[in-house]
Amino acid sequence: MSESGTTSDQARNLGLLDATRIGVGAIVGGGILALAGTAYAYTGPAAVLAFAINGLLAVLTAMSFAEMASAFPDSGGAYAFARRVLSVRAAFAAGWVLWAAYIVAGVMYALGFGVYGATAAADLWQLAAGQAPAWLRGHGAAVAGAVVGIGVYSLSLIRRAAGGGELSTYGKVVVLTVLVLAAAWCYGMSPSGTAQRTLLPFMPAGVTGLLAAMGFTFIALQGFDLIATVAGEVKNPSRTIPRAMFMSLGIALLIYLPLLILIAMVGGTGDEDIMTMAKRSPDTLMATAVGNFLGPTGYWLVMLAAILSMASALHANLLAASRVARTMANDRTLPWVLGGLHRTRGTPTTAIYASALSMVALLFMLPDLAAAGATASLIFLLSFALAHYTAYLARRRMPGSSDATSDAAGAGYRSPLFPLVPVGGGLACLLLAVWQALVEPSAGAIAFVWLGLGGLLYVGLFSERAEAVDAASEASDATLASLRGRSPLVLVPVGNPDSAAAMVQVASALSPPRVGKVLLLSVLRPDSADTDEALDSTQAVFRRGMRSALAIEHVPEVMITVASDPWAEIERVAEERRCARVLIGLSDLERAGAYENIERLMGRLSCDVSVLRAPTDWHLETVRNILVPVGGRGSHEELRARLLGRLGRTEGRAIKHLRVVAQGTPDGELASLQRELARQAAEVVGVPHAAEVVRSDDTLETIAAAAASADLVVLGLQRRNGQNVFGSFALELARKTESAIIMVGGRSQAPLVSLRVRAG
Repeated sequence: MSESGTTSDQARNLGLLDATRIGVGAIVGGGILALAGTAYAYTGPAAVLAFAINGLLAVLTAMSFAEMASAFPDSGGAYAFARRVLSVRAAFAAGWVLWAAYIVAGVMYALGFGVYGATAAADLWQLAAGQAPAWLRGHGAAVAGAVVGIGVYSLSLIRRAAGGGELSTYGKVVVLTVLVLAAAWCYGMSPSGTAQRTLLPFMPAGVTGLLAAMGFTFIALQGFDLIATVAGEVKNPSRTIPRAMFMSLGIALLIYLPLLILIAMVGGTGDEDIMTMAKRSPDTLMATAVGNFLGPTGYWLVMLAAILSMASALHANLLAASRVARTMANDRTLPWVLGGLHRTRGTPTTAIYASALSMVALLFMLPDLAAAGATASLIFLLSFALAHYTAYLARRRMPGSSDATSDAAGAGYRSPLFPLVPVGGGLACLLLAVWQALVEPSAGAIAFVWLGLGGLLYVGLFSERAEAVDAASEASDATLASLRGRSPLVLVPVGNPDSAAAMVQVASALSPPRVGKVLLLSVLRPDSADTDEALDSTQAVFRRGMRSALAIEHVPEVMITVASDPWAEIERVAEERRCARVLIGLSDLERAGAYENIERLMGRLSCDVSVLRAPTDWHLETVRNILVPVGGRGSHEELRARLLGRLGRTEGRAIKHLRVVAQGTPDGELASLQRELARQAAEVVGVPHAAEVVRSDDTLETIAAAAASADLVVLGLQRRNGQNVFGSFALELARKTESAIIMVGGRSQAPLVSLRVRAG
């Protein structure tokens, strides 16, 4: 199964202080020191209002994050929420965007670390030895410093889960608090009328400038979400996660808002106000402004705070990016290799390397801090809007309560004023993202290109395994289908009372637990020679089917129709009832037209299709040994994984995946195929399982020999011109073994013209 499900208590090693430090490390300092100049340049003293409104939006978003993360405390943040509530495709889009957001934010903070580090080095050089070399103040030196910062924190994250960062986090909070107190003291010593002179006009660029400043600087309050990203590593998550989120956000706002208003009042000069200074040099505004009222001491305090803040925020975003990548890899929405853990330290080494290398690559693409900040803000706004949406859906869909999160997950935080918080917060995030894309088209273009690239990669490389793993997870987790608002219907046409019980059992295994539905269909011919006998047979079918269903706590629906062509009638019912799957029984291969009629029906159906061939009185609950011949990937992967995921919930069953390769296959290739098959089997099977790759020049005989000792064989239907067909292999295997066989196939790509024959 996917490893992103419930996390063991042993894996949870982050307490309240650790979780809060991660949030504070990401939020406090880096964003305001890097982007406050941009905010002042766009809206003047109203920068404090921009941060305050962004703070309110962040609090609303933190409420939705806290509710989801405390109810479903798995690592992955907004991606993990989307995977539970939306489809796996939508979850991939959310995760892909979120991974990019943390990477771009990391680039911004790494570049800020390099800029301030290089500037400090140049200033110290000048104090000690005269004029500093020009290259030390150039972009190349900043990029080099950024690469060093990324490398150092990558190594620290590999060494242990939280990855250090305590000194820089505590240090920057202390320094920024000192700056606030110093600015307040300077304001208290300033002449009367200073506030009126420096703060008016308060919003010189109007609402347009205010909105632009909000869009550029929203990233400065991002960071509380990182706690949800590492939720799988947090102790007592239902209590710790909400508290850590609100504490980290509260600490940030308590520092940011006083600092911004005080800088606007005392940071200017007699000749220039804060907006004019910001337009001239936005990146270093904070250092310049503090230097104006505290002299060199203030300047170096800001330099120290900036270096500590950028380093701490870089560490936090690199941590989050690696956790998102690992969670996605475990769900196979990214390559599985990114999910690997260090053998002794338990840290996601490969995911850390991949995230760090992506940051290094982007360093050479984004020209400055403002561009990186604008792009990161836009992407985070989109992911936060999606988090609000998933929180709304989860509250509405959870079984047992129309407005409650999972009781099974424990009593966690619930946001007040539902649905105002998720609806209002989500719309605000979305509208601000749209505005940001209009104000900074390059940010919108980068987000669009990244999404497009992700879509191509998903369709071309990840979709088959991701959807198979997701289907297996849904089969084993009774809450997933409910949270996704799905109640798929499996149509079971039954004419033989002897097979009714087995058909119902298999149909139930093909549908999600609790919410899946089964529809038993009996079709009577109007020209039947003995109507009473046909009705008696139908009653026997329903009686046995219902008895079997009730024994496994499943209550199916029943339907009787009258039609001259039963096959066309099955298609009509499947279409009208919007069935997700159809299960067809095949009792006698040798009967004239038996499999030909089924093949024609399979070609017309626009839903998943499965075929059961089982001996008389065969029952699914008695199955202990299951054989799964594997010949490659196809449209049946998802349905097969769903079936195996459900069958794997029963103790005492053994499932074996078997692949046959040519006799001359080299040993190295054989070993590689063996590892790949074992990994794929582990993804979807929840019971002790085996995976074997054998050499043989007679595939049919090899599999038939293995099937002789199996109670059930699970095969994938072949595809021909986009249609499901039995194929000669499946038919010959069915003739050679007495074992029950379930043949599964996905939706037909281009259904043939339907025979719309109405009942009667």
